Amino acid sequence: MQIRPCIDIHNGRVKQIVGSTLTDSRTSGPAQNFVSAQNADYYASIYREKNLPGGHIILLNPSSDQEAYRADLQQAELALKAYPGGMQIGGGVTAANAADFLRMGASHVIVTSFVFREGRLDRERLHALQQAAGREHLVLDLSCRRVPDGHFMVVTDRWQKLTDMQICADTLDALAEHCDEFLIHAADVEGKKSGIQEDLVRILGDWQQKSGFPITYAGGVHALTDIDRIAALSGGRMDVTVGSALDLFGGSLDLDALVKRMKPAPA
Repeated sequence: MQIRPCIDIHNGRVKQIVGSTLTDSRTSGPAQNFVSAQNADYYASIYREKNLPGGHIILLNPSSDQEAYRADLQQAELALKAYPGGMQIGGGVTAANAADFLRMGASHVIVTSFVFREGRLDRERLHALQQAAGREHLVLDLSCRRVPDGHFMVVTDRWQKLTDMQICADTLDALAEHCDEFLIHAADVEGKKSGIQEDLVRILGDWQQKSGFPITYAGGVHALTDIDRIAALSGGRMDVTVGSALDLFGGSLDLDALVKRMKPAPA
């Protein structure tokens, strides 16, 4: 069990946002918990100094907004130069550009939207992406929302569009064959610093204890007790991302204290 650090970039700035407020509207932006005066390489350098590999850089602007996306990408390049091979990257990744991100210094590319079309998994695109990046460099982002029947369904396009894919053991079994790990944001609580989505963590933890497959959970962590609960529900196997609650981003949780709280997975 490890802390997976994050660098979220929006409009060319390192930010922490409330995930459920992210839209593609040009007239209204997401609710912001934190906007940094520092460039992305500042944070990547901290993660490198503290030996915290496997974190993720997320470009929050859509690639269709070329000016904003280029500004995000410039920040991402700074971070990857500061910590080459130490961070993953997601946001606008396709089969056509996945290798470019890896050449920039990313250890993995993170993908959701490209492998879905009209709310359904596109297996041809998934295969093309796996060929382009290599399974060992591919992270599938299965970020999700709870729907009225209580199930958790994968969402795409910056957590705005529901798919027909349910987070369950069958889904995780099938997709684990095509990637190196999963990144799963609980979009309903992302950025709210109000506690984890425990029902989701329980589903993921049950599966992970049987499979041993790497999962990073993100969303709602605001206290060390959240870390303890995730450890209990995953047998100490699930990695965790903390964003808005972290002291680096204006929160109260100390990064070093979080690292010390991590519990190693059983052998």
